[in-house]
Amino acid sequence: MTDGIRITRRTLLTGITASLTESVLCQEAKALPRSQKAKSLPRAGEFVRFLDPVTENPVVRLTAVTSNSFLPRPTNRFVSIKDRFLLFSSDRTGTLAPFQVDLRNGMLMQLAKPRKLAPESVCLSLKKSLLYLLDDGALTEIVLGNRKTRVLADAVSDFCELDAPGANTSFLVIRGGRLELLSEVARTQIAEGVDEFCLARPGGRGCLFGRQTDSGGREFWYVPTPLADSAGPVKLVSGAVSNPVWTHDGQRLLFLRDVSRPNVTLSEVHSVAPEAPVEQVVTTTSQFAAFSPNEDTSVLVGASRSRAQPTVLLLLTEVKRELTLCEHRAAHPSAVSPVFSPDSKRVYFQSDHEGKSAVYSVNVEKLIEPTPDERVAFF
Repeated sequence: MTDGIRITRRTLLTGITASLTESVLCQEAKALPRSQKAKSLPRAGEFVRFLDPVTENPVVRLTAVTSNSFLPRPTNRFVSIKDRFLLFSSDRTGTLAPFQVDLRNGMLMQLAKPRKLAPESVCLSLKKSLLYLLDDGALTEIVLGNRKTRVLADAVSDFCELDAPGANTSFLVIRGGRLELLSEVARTQIAEGVDEFCLARPGGRGCLFGRQTDSGGREFWYVPTPLADSAGPVKLVSGAVSNPVWTHDGQRLLFLRDVSRPNVTLSEVHSVAPEAPVEQVVTTTSQFAAFSPNEDTSVLVGASRSRAQPTVLLLLTEVKRELTLCEHRAAHPSAVSPVFSPDSKRVYFQSDHEGKSAVYSVNVEKLIEPTPDERVAFF
């Protein structure tokens, strides 16, 4: 992309100021002048607004740095646009617990008192009336209205809710290295030798799970649900792969692959379809350690693992250009977990660059075409 070319909303970038276009789209290495001081927000809970030192974009820290706060896994549902809240976990009470922050006024509410919470497991139900989490291996359901709690299954290392419309609530769970389909009426084993995550395919059509290899790599496997008589797990990809995420229509799986080149290892976004598992390159990245797509995969938000430029970026897949949003400066870039809000108006991420892990927000409404309706594929 050259100087002077305007990008319309049709190509998902509008309203970029002249200075931002000059400094970011042309990818100048040096930081912008720090002539503006941080601007204070009206008192709203723990919200603190400041200007990013590299781009001068406004960034809002949603949680205080007197304790650690963690976002759920990016593929989980944890933001409600209708009720304007975000879920996160915090150790502010002495042990990790799930919290809800009102995105209008910053008010915090503790939702449960688990014994040993897995913070990445916190997830809203499809209808957003229930909260699911793992508490010391117990898959636990919490009613948001009255905080009523019940245990759905024990000895669970990971889970995901199937989002088949109109169906009874059912889960895929990993227990003792086995992938099981857990419903209100039955429990069915559908795969063995499952070492890592499970990730339901949108529409309830199947599940992705991970296996580790002897060489230190990983394998991504797919199994349809319900399991057909002739069907079984199918290996989709293997090697130096990470960060699997389904496209919102469930047609393809996106993931990161490290590709070795002379004197450098590149990070590329690849894709594969379960029905025709031929791996394809979507785009190269500036050393993404983690990423998430928007509604139509036209824009990715990623966290760079570059030590020189530890930033959060937007990547336009069609023109293969990147736009720097802000610094993250996290000790572990893969844990930054950047993700779009369901309406694509904001990007949320976490970072420990202020000493404690905190949750941050950046408004991208002028840069990204908003999603007209709240979707249920991920959030």
